[in-house]
Formats: sequence, structure tokens, C-alpha cells
Amino acid sequence: MIVERSLHPDWLSCTYLVAPAADGPALLIDAGGPVEPLVRARERHRLDVVAALLTHHHHDHVAALDDLRAALGFERALAHPLEAARIGGVEALKPGRHELAGIAFGALHIPGHTDGMLAFVVDGAAFCGDTLFRGSVGGVRAPGASGYDDLRRSILEVLLVLPPDTRLYPGHSDPTTVAEEREHNPFVRVWLGKDRPDGRRCRVAGEEAELVVLARDYDGGYKAWVRLGQERRDEIVPGSIVEIEA
Repeated sequence: MIVERSLHPDWLSCTYLVAPAADGPALLIDAGGPVEPLVRARERHRLDVVAALLTHHHHDHVAALDDLRAALGFERALAHPLEAARIGGVEALKPGRHELAGIAFGALHIPGHTDGMLAFVVDGAAFCGDTLFRGSVGGVRAPGASGYDDLRRSILEVLLVLPPDTRLYPGHSDPTTVAEEREHNPFVRVWLGKDRPDGRRCRVAGEEAELVVLARDYDGGYKAWVRLGQERRDEIVPGSIVEIEA
């Protein structure tokens, strides 16, 4: 299988060109750009791009959709019904097994970072949007988020039950595998009982909280799992808004 990535220099968001083989049909997964590397990859492999599959509606994953349509000559773009309603000119795609121009793929519903997030599984590789990153996980405060419980369930019960050697292509930065994340992802290790929670007191945007995990994020900063207030409400938030007590 051919997988080519275009990485946005500011957002570090990934747009993937995916094809079973050269000289045939291809799909885009997400559409944040830049455009030119994808045009060059299409020409190098002599591919016919037939559609874009969008993991979710956030700007850094759809901003270049119209430019990519014009440059690569496709019309169709598809996303989960909840996400399609937020993006102009996009068809609704329900979770399940699908085929486009002979390319078979699965659409897995993995809510949390957004309520309509989809992962696309093509020939044993999973393109997992902003749900799971190499060594980190998605936040649950962005527009359309459905919350921590959904995110945890999507990771543990959908993505990480795929075969251990499944290649995971996140919506930002570098690829990883199911086995790698089960063994080394700090959030996953606590969920699986391999590591203990941090336990330190902290403040999150001024609110009292307990720190559960603080780990490096895809952009070189930090991502935190915190329990907020007396009700101990779990959230995944940027490390930049967490103040740890001395």
C-alpha cells in the first residue's frame, strides 16, 4: 500500500494520500494541506484521486479541501453525518464497511475529541484523526467534543483492539502502532493499570484539580489528564493551562 503524507508546517496536521498500488485509484484522508507535496506524490505514483475522507471538521483538517479538489481533480468528500453537517459540500458517511473505486475501507466511530470523529482503516492501516497520537491522546475541550469517557472508550475498545502490528496514522505528527501505544503511551498505561496516576494537586485554568498524567504531546508541548473539582471530573487538556503545586 502507498501512504504519502503532507504535514502542515504550523499546525503539524497530516493529510494522507493512500492507494493500494501505483497506477490506480487513491483516497485522501483529511485535507489540511499543504497541497503541492500531494500533487507531486500523485504524479510520482500515477494515481487517480477519487475522494477525500475527513476524520472530523476542525479547520486544520479541512482548510485545504477546495484547493485539493482543484489540484487533484476529485469532487467527493465524505465524513460522519455529525461532521458533514459542519463542513460545506461534504457527504455524510455512516460507520461501517465501504468501497470507493475498488478501494475497500472501514469507517470506525471514535468520538471524544469530536462527537463524529471517524478512523479509516485501509489495508491494515488505521488513520485515527485526533483521537490517539504517538505517546499522547486527543483533548476533549475543542469544538464538538463529546468528552473524556468517549475518548477513553474509543482508544481502548476500538483502536487498541486492532491487531498489534496495525500501523496508526494520527491526525498530527508521526505514525505509530497499536503495540507501541499499548506498551508506551503514558495515558494508556494508566488506563491499563501498568502505571500509577501522578496524584499531585494542580490548578487548571484556575480550577482545583488532581493531576493523573502529564506527558509530551505531538507538538513538543504537554498534554494532561486531570480530575477537576470535588466531583473529580476527568478531562484531557493542554499542559499549558495546568499549574502544578510545588
